[in-house]
Amino acid sequence: MRVDALWQYPVKTMIGSTMPSVRLGPLGIDGDRLWAIRDLDRGTIANCRSHGSLMQFAASHADDGTALITFPDGRMLSTADPALADVLGEALGIPVEVQALAPASDLEFYRHPPADADLDLMAYLREIFGREGDEPLPDFSKFAPEVMEYETPPGTFYDCYPLMLMTTSALRSMQAALPDSVVDVRRFRPSIVVDTGDVDGHPEFEWSGRRFAIGTAVIEVKNDCPRCASLTKPIAADVPADRAILRHVVRDLGQAVGVYCTVVQPGDVSVGDELVPT
Repeated sequence: MRVDALWQYPVKTMIGSTMPSVRLGPLGIDGDRLWAIRDLDRGTIANCRSHGSLMQFAASHADDGTALITFPDGRMLSTADPALADVLGEALGIPVEVQALAPASDLEFYRHPPADADLDLMAYLREIFGREGDEPLPDFSKFAPEVMEYETPPGTFYDCYPLMLMTTSALRSMQAALPDSVVDVRRFRPSIVVDTGDVDGHPEFEWSGRRFAIGTAVIEVKNDCPRCASLTKPIAADVPADRAILRHVVRDLGQAVGVYCTVVQPGDVSVGDELVPT
């Protein structure tokens, strides 16, 4: 098993870019999710579930330490541009602020805003997870405990755990099961894609609790990654909206694609590095 691709996402929820090599630190890939978009109407940090249209924007690091955001129409603006929030808000149709990571000690920055007193919690959860009819909600015990109180674990902009790993076998198996769908890796937002050769199915589901050396780093697989309505969102002209993918994931894959991981030992990882059980 070898690393097939490494993905870095400078701005939360936006399309990232592949990297030939990365540094894995305690919080995942260095340079990952250093900025996020805050919805000023809701007071929330935008994510794929609630602000799926952001998945049509792309972000990459610039040489000056900022990120360069590419709009769906091809416009490009830097996170340092004072006009970015207004232009982005106009494109999204909501007032927004572009925010850099705050210290982990700033708990109020990351805390969920107070819920609306009239909120139907079950209806809300079914909407953001894209569950239809009698489809079950995911097992919430698979999420980091901080997500119940905070929008993201304090000090980070990732949703749950620092890394999400998936395999080429998983992508190939989903495409075989859904021949009329576009099973594009961008839908799933992995940090690391591992080439598992001609193995069938989703071999990573068997790795929970295991540790792997990868380059000079060591990672630990926590559990499978429950999936939400983000899988159904359009990303580009060649990756349209598609509810069939989520139906397959809920019905046939135990509601999950890929696995969450933590970094046990920081180190450097490159495409082509072998994934070695430890």
